[in-house]
Amino acid sequence: MRTLRKAGRAFYRLLAVIGLTTVLVISTPVVSWWVRAYSGPGNSDSSGQPKGDVLILLSAAADEQYGGISYSSYWRARQALFAWQTGGFRKIVICGSGGPGIFNFLIADGVPREVFVTERGSASTRENAIETARLIQTLPGKKVLLTSDFHMYRALRVFRKLGIEAAPMAVPDVLHSTEHWYERFSAFETMATETVKIVYYAVRGWI
Repeated sequence: MRTLRKAGRAFYRLLAVIGLTTVLVISTPVVSWWVRAYSGPGNSDSSGQPKGDVLILLSAAADEQYGGISYSSYWRARQALFAWQTGGFRKIVICGSGGPGIFNFLIADGVPREVFVTERGSASTRENAIETARLIQTLPGKKVLLTSDFHMYRALRVFRKLGIEAAPMAVPDVLHSTEHWYERFSAFETMATETVKIVYYAVRGWI
C-alpha cells in the first residue's frame, strides 16, 4: 500500500508539472522568447536582413506527398525570394534532402535556373555544412546562411565549426506559431526537440 501511495503521489506531481507547463506555454510569451534567443538579435523579422553574394539556403522537413511544400520549407522559400529580390545575391545554394519544394517555389516566382547550386544528399545540419563547404569552394563573395529561427543557433555554429563564415538570416517560422495560442504547445515541442539536438551536437564536438 505504501508503495502504491508513493506511486500515486508521484503520478499526481507529474500531472501537476505537465499542467503548469501547458499553462505557461499557452498563456505566456516564454516560447517566443526562446525562439528569439535561438534566432539571434535582429533576426526575428525581415527588416535589416544581411545582403551578400551567395545565399546558403537549408531545406527543411521532407516535402509533402504529391508535390506540396512543407511548412518550414515554405517560410524559408518565401524569405529566400525576398532576399533574392532585395539582397543583391548572385547565387543561391540549396542544401538538404527535404525535396524540390523550395527550388520549385523560387523557379515559379521568377528566379533564373542558372542562379542555383543544389545538392539533395545531406540529411542533417552537419551534412548540410559539409556539402556546402564543397559547393562554395568556387563561389567568391560574402555568404549568408538562411534557415528557420529555431534552427539558426545550431546551424550557424556547425557551419563556423567547419570554417564557413556566413552572416545569419533567420526566417520567422516557429515565431509565427507563437502568435496563436493553440499552436504554442507545438512550438514548445519544436524548441524542446531543437534544444536536445543542440546538446547532442555540443557533446559530439560539432558546434
